[in-house]
Formats: sequence, structure tokens, C-alpha cells
Amino acid sequence: MLHSRKLLYINEIARSGSIRKAAARLNVASSAINRQILALEEEMGAPLFERLPRGLRLTAAGELCIEHIREVLKNYERLEGRIRSLKMQQAGKVRLVTTVGLAAGPLPEIIARFQSEHPRVFMQLRNDAGTMTVNPVLSGEVDIGLGFNIPATPGIRTLGNFDIPIGVVLPPGHHLIGSGPINLADIVQERLVLAQQGTSLRDVINLALARLDVHVEPVLETNASEMLKKLVKSGAGLTILNPLDVITECRQGELVFRPIAEPHARHQPMKLFARARAPLDSATSLFVEYLLAELAGLVQELQAKGHIAADTSAI
Repeated sequence: MLHSRKLLYINEIARSGSIRKAAARLNVASSAINRQILALEEEMGAPLFERLPRGLRLTAAGELCIEHIREVLKNYERLEGRIRSLKMQQAGKVRLVTTVGLAAGPLPEIIARFQSEHPRVFMQLRNDAGTMTVNPVLSGEVDIGLGFNIPATPGIRTLGNFDIPIGVVLPPGHHLIGSGPINLADIVQERLVLAQQGTSLRDVINLALARLDVHVEPVLETNASEMLKKLVKSGAGLTILNPLDVITECRQGELVFRPIAEPHARHQPMKLFARARAPLDSATSLFVEYLLAELAGLVQELQAKGHIAADTSAI
């Protein structure tokens, strides 16, 4: 290897907060990892971890060290990719983190079409919930992120932005289905299955429901959007999602999406983002351009159906 295993050990301990957990993930002895930490701390002349009763925590020196280590590991991974591409004629790698809903919704079809046009590009897709979508991008574990309600974050730059409204998801044939928006006062009389409290989606839902004079009590809460869709299909209740999360099921006639009538309508800004100081390689830049065009096409489709206002814009 072109760099010491100490770097791998330090990085894994920083992620897991424990020598024992790091040793289990790396399949090495805890004593071996501890020796490497002590050796590196002696070499650096400062402790990198604060020893706590239930694990380890980075010191100020450790924070500086881990930032450098992750950059070195990322550069090494790029080097491996370039060498691998010489053997396999691989054109590059795209690492993306997104929400569970988008990963189970329109993204698989978009990625499949992209790879059919660019078969030599390797794709790595992971999903996280809520604000956690930002963290893998900041740490350099992935190159780009796609999520909803992403706050302004130091170290993050926006590549594209779309304003997506939430709406009501119903099973086909439900008595509330009409041609236009649905009044929230009507759906609170129904059985509701909603996103779990504390999720970014539920925060938006709560803002919409707060304008009503009644207390809303769902029959079920979950942080899995796929579960919500299956529950609606089975007749367990109605839910509130954004139209991109259910666009595939709506196309297939399995679910029906209706926007929420004003003044209760609420929106989820969807952002495609990357690290501010990390230039995108050619494969990732190519995918970003492709993804933005595909997302713009989806927005136009939803606008034509009346699910999104015609003035929704992308940056």
C-alpha cells in the first residue's frame, strides 16, 4: 500500500467511536489498532483521541488529523480507480447519497438509463434519512447528495434546486379523489399513516396541519417511505408525501397523488449538492448534468398533471 494502515485504523475509530467496533469492522485485533494509535500519537506529539468510559472521541488535534486522513484516503481511492480503469476500461466512479424515498422512487430508472449510455461508469448509491444526507458529502465518503429540506451548511455548494410540494397519496378509487387539490380538513377525518416525528418530511407535514383547528392523530408512524406507500396500497390509510416519491406507482396506477389546497400547501426544497472545495471528476460531472436534466423532466411531467405549480424553478 502507498500509505500506512494507521490511516485506515484512525478513520474507522473516528467513525465508530470505539476501538472494539473498529477492530470488528476491519477484522483485526483491538491490541493491534491500539498500538498503531499510540505510535501515531507519539509521532504527532499530541493525543488524537480523548479516552472516555464508553469509547473514544477526537481531540482538536484529532479533528485536524482526520480531515487530512480522509483526504489522503479519498485521493488513494481515486488512484486505485484510475489504475483499475486501465485494466477494466472503467471510465470513472460516481458516489451518491440520497433519501430513502428517492432511492426507492425515480432514481433507479434514471441511473439505469445513465448506465445504459455510459456502461463504463461505476455507480455507488447509498441512502440516509433527513439531515444525515449532508454528512457523507461533508466527510468525503460520497461525491454528491440529493435530498429534501437540506439546510444551508458551511462546506456545501448547491448544484441544483427544485421546489417540490407535498400532497396526499390515496389508493385508486378512494372517495376523496377528484381532479384538483384536496383540502386538509377532509383528510384529517380519514385514517392517516404518516412520516415519523422528527423527520424533515414530518416537520413539513406538521406545519401544514398546524393551520387546522383539530388535533391530528395518525394510526401509524414510520420513517420508511416505502412502508407508507405499501400501507396506502393495502387500504390501511392515507399518507402525505411528495410526488417524486410516488411517481412510479402513480404511473402504474397503483397510487394516486393529489396536491394540498391552499392555504395549507407546503413545499419541500429538493437540493443536489456537493462539497464546496472538492472539484467533481469527469464522471461525476457527467452524471450531475444528466441527473439535473432528468429531474427537470420529472418536474415538467408533474407540472403537466397539476401536481406542481408551473413556476417551479431549478437553479
